[in-house]
Amino acid sequence: MDLQLKGKNVLITGGSKGIGKAIAQGFVKEGANVGIASRGVEALTEAKKELGEQVSIFPTDITIATDREKLMETFVSEFGSIDILINNAGGSSGTTVMETDMDLFHQALELNYFSAVHLSKLAVEEMKRKGNGAIINISSIYGRESGGKPTYNNAKAALISFTKSLADEVRKDGIRVNSVAPGSVLHESGNWKKRLEADPEGIGAFVKRDIPAGRFGKPEEIANVVLFLASEKASWVVGTSINVDGGQSKMNF
Repeated sequence: MDLQLKGKNVLITGGSKGIGKAIAQGFVKEGANVGIASRGVEALTEAKKELGEQVSIFPTDITIATDREKLMETFVSEFGSIDILINNAGGSSGTTVMETDMDLFHQALELNYFSAVHLSKLAVEEMKRKGNGAIINISSIYGRESGGKPTYNNAKAALISFTKSLADEVRKDGIRVNSVAPGSVLHESGNWKKRLEADPEGIGAFVKRDIPAGRFGKPEEIANVVLFLASEKASWVVGTSINVDGGQSKMNF
């Protein structure tokens, strides 16, 4: 299927590793112009080597508002416009609610939620000039149900809600906004990899018990859905959050 993404200008946060890098690889294969952003210069440089010289890198701390503004300004200056924004950067911290300092709740919201809200607002301003665009937020199944760390769950739940609000607001401007909610995905730089190495028997039991597909997800499987949502093939998909989880979610609607 030709997704008609060739020549599209795509910005991906958290694009140097894991799911973000797989998304970047997918857009590169489709012939898009890709920019990836993250804090680690070394990781960005390595990703560029793997993805190809046509990929631009943007060292950015997206938890800082001025850095987010500079990122969008620099991206648009280099590419001329932005067609697609992928808010992928995120992470979890803390333990239980009562044992987690309030600072960690604030940090989780800044990284997982406020960064996506701010960058989306900046992207919409640019996309309105062209009359089209797509924004995809990477949320989580744990933004919809219990599981994972509270700081992360809270932020991802807010992101799913924000996705619907913004989607309804900007569809009239030719902009579509959706989110993808991954389940447990295994990749070299992720927490599941570390947990599997530390406790192969326990994690094996978790997979058997909690993931009907019987295995972890792959970053490319998340990327495939993101690329579809970014394309005009998904023109009637607006404000939704799609689970990509091998059946792991307990939701039945």
